[in-house]
Amino acid sequence: MDLALFDLDNTLIGGDSDFEWAQFLIGKGILERELYEARNVEFYEQYKAGTLDIDAFLDFQLQPLARHPRAQLEAWQREFLARHIRPLVSEQARALVRSHLDAGALCAVVTATNSFVTGPIVGEFGVAHLIATIPAQEMGQFTGRPRGIPSFREGKVVRVDAWLESLGLWWGSFERSWFYSDSLNDLPLLSRVSHPVAVDPDPTLRAHAEAAGWRILSLRD
Repeated sequence: MDLALFDLDNTLIGGDSDFEWAQFLIGKGILERELYEARNVEFYEQYKAGTLDIDAFLDFQLQPLARHPRAQLEAWQREFLARHIRPLVSEQARALVRSHLDAGALCAVVTATNSFVTGPIVGEFGVAHLIATIPAQEMGQFTGRPRGIPSFREGKVVRVDAWLESLGLWWGSFERSWFYSDSLNDLPLLSRVSHPVAVDPDPTLRAHAEAAGWRILSLRD
């Protein structure tokens, strides 16, 4: 059996769902533009530079979930998926995921973005397994805090290890393993698989991939 892991933002989709979700809420007037837009951009630039404080970012990202009833959040979530995310999904990305699923690989999306935002997006690709940052909840209401280890940088490796263990598997269970990502932040997990693939990579990851002889792929139309 093979293992195929996929980053989500700027890899399977041509944008960042974290960033786009906040912009969506700002555009609807749910978040105050003057207070949130500059911080949203600032966090996104820090992520791209590899300097993101994940705890500060999660406080920014998850607090709005705690302010609204779950039913309202899910209605916004459906609108966000239809209007903002589906246009960012290329046929090349869908075909890549299908090729691994059709070959019988165990597939998962591994993303730093929280599971509330990303769950429906991953469903668009027909992938059953999602490893994401978990927004804590009590009785169905989000608390505004994360639960457990964020799925970010080295945390992605820890979370994948735990997921495999929960299935009675480990890295040695697979003949081949892939991880597809665009980001320098994913170097720890890219370095764990037998077939690391840089997808439309940022400059730092591109330089690393070229030096290491990794495959470089584009999924953009």
